[in-house]
Amino acid sequence: MARGDLTDSEWSLIEPHLPFGERGPVPDLRQQFNAVMWRVRTGSPWRDLPAEYGPWSTVYNRFRLWAITGVFEQLIQAMIAEAAARGQADLDLVSVDSTTARAHHHAAGMALDPELVQALEEAAKQEKGLRSRRPLGQP
Repeated sequence: MARGDLTDSEWSLIEPHLPFGERGPVPDLRQQFNAVMWRVRTGSPWRDLPAEYGPWSTVYNRFRLWAITGVFEQLIQAMIAEAAARGQADLDLVSVDSTTARAHHHAAGMALDPELVQALEEAAKQEKGLRSRRPLGQP
């Protein structure tokens, strides 16, 4: 087992939620899941997958299949439900992406009084004039 691979107790929670293929030999899902986790953890290209995890293309194809069929979403939901059932879920620690995209006030549908808009435009012109660069020695 490589550093970062799943322990037996972790695997026992995850294994029931991973689907088997409909045909062909039964793959070593634990090895493939560990390979996907290694790739996500390191951010390396698929082709740099260590040989101990098997052919990179096989792991990539399994990853794509799981991603397309929603296996990862179902797995996350199942792990949250399991943690909640055990009383180990602390939803106060949930992190949400706080990226903010600000829109121009015109894009947001903001309505301004025309006189206020004119006053703001005049103030902007005056401030722009104050900030203009003048050659040294000139007033």
